[in-house]
Amino acid sequence: MFFFVTSVCFSQSKFNQFLKPSDTLNTSRKTKIYIAESIALGGTLIGLNQLWYKEYPKTSFHFINDNQEWLQMDKVGHMYSSYHLGRVGAEMLAWSGATQKEQLLYGATLGLGFLTVVEVFDGFSEEWGASSGDMIANVSGTALYVSQELLWKEQRIIPKYSFHQTHYASLRPETLGNGFQEEFLKDYNGQTYWLSFNISSFVKNKSIPKWLNLAVGYGVEGMLYGTNNEAFKNNYIQQPSRQFYLSLDVNLTEIKTNSHFLKTIFTVFNTIKIPAPTLQMADFDGFKGRLVYF
Repeated sequence: MFFFVTSVCFSQSKFNQFLKPSDTLNTSRKTKIYIAESIALGGTLIGLNQLWYKEYPKTSFHFINDNQEWLQMDKVGHMYSSYHLGRVGAEMLAWSGATQKEQLLYGATLGLGFLTVVEVFDGFSEEWGASSGDMIANVSGTALYVSQELLWKEQRIIPKYSFHQTHYASLRPETLGNGFQEEFLKDYNGQTYWLSFNISSFVKNKSIPKWLNLAVGYGVEGMLYGTNNEAFKNNYIQQPSRQFYLSLDVNLTEIKTNSHFLKTIFTVFNTIKIPAPTLQMADFDGFKGRLVYF
């Protein structure tokens, strides 16, 4: 038992040391990050092209205007994805000891670069087309991260995500998903995107816990089709409703710990909104209080 515990503690200590950001530039770490990112993102794009775009005919590059579809939920999703992919890229370079300039130039733009390539794939596909609205959302997500680093040297406003299953997916599973894993990504009715504000960063009051956030959310309900015209054509007459939320949240990265393993875990899960009491305002239902909303 003694040797087992000692071995585990030593292994955790080595792992914790591995996760600790370098105080100075670690060229080996930085090289490995660039190689790993190239392989991961390049492999993802190749797989996406083979599994998704290959089955559809190609055409000359073109744009489409889809800014009115899905009550802009897809655009908010693009902003969220661009922000967090960029955040991961910047934090990985910070782990290697790279300068802030390198973190922002080559790390924070990771999400923008990846999603731009996906947009190019869309642009050459006859089935879809590149979207200016998607590109604006991608730039907005990257700008949200970079501007906060330049202005405050910390992330005071963090995009977050929450999800609950709805009955709408069963009405159109081919589009909204069949089962939790698909619905998590496809059913906009169950998705909520948040901007989570760290209160103590804006209100300098020592009595306010540093981990306490105030979150503003956006979601929709009753939406089976991208536009009302498409819904009417398919004899679906329910009018979709925009939902706005005000809730409390937790900034997990402000929980103090000396463990770099726990810091990493907190950073990963800080993309998710913590369930909490919520005030909801809908287009047709007015205000409604929820004891716990997710």
